[in-house]
Amino acid sequence: MLTLYTFGDSILDCERYNPYGIHPGQLIVRNDDSRFPEFRGQDLSSRQPTRLDHRAVDGATVEGLPRQVRDMQVADQGIALITIGGNDLLRGLIRDTGPGIAAFAQALDRFVRELPIRPVLIGNVYDPTFGNDARNFLNVEPAIGRANHQRLNDAIAEVAGRHGTLVDLHGHFLTGDPTWFTATIEPSLQGASEVRRCFLRHLL
Repeated sequence: MLTLYTFGDSILDCERYNPYGIHPGQLIVRNDDSRFPEFRGQDLSSRQPTRLDHRAVDGATVEGLPRQVRDMQVADQGIALITIGGNDLLRGLIRDTGPGIAAFAQALDRFVRELPIRPVLIGNVYDPTFGNDARNFLNVEPAIGRANHQRLNDAIAEVAGRHGTLVDLHGHFLTGDPTWFTATIEPSLQGASEVRRCFLRHLL
């Protein structure tokens, strides 16, 4: 049996942000055909028996990733999904002028390098403002924030290039609309499906 492991933050652990308790890992393993008929038959369970080991935690930062693998039983067949970085930005890296993003990259690289699951798919950090400075919700100059957001996504891409596959959530979500978000930055039900869409492109 294949096991899908999810690690990281609320991009993958967003079930509390919709009334149905749905998050992307569930949809990747088994689609909800009644709510998302577009994806009927487009899930891992349609290919082979698959179970979900959901370990992502809403609010997690890169330093919390090692806690998510505690007591983990590694299956013979596994796939790991990781989303991390958004909370690191919100908690200070959005203003980084020194080694903060480099330290983030080192911590992420160490976690992925030591993770005993392959393949690994790593999502980058999306932009809930859709690139529109008028939607800026942070107390930081947009030019500074966008530059550091790009630096962090570049760091994630480098780690993915060394150890796995980059999933471009940022690029896809720029094509979306506000219905993809709730509570300003969290994936809505539609957003959870769009996160699923991005990862599924690399899985099927």
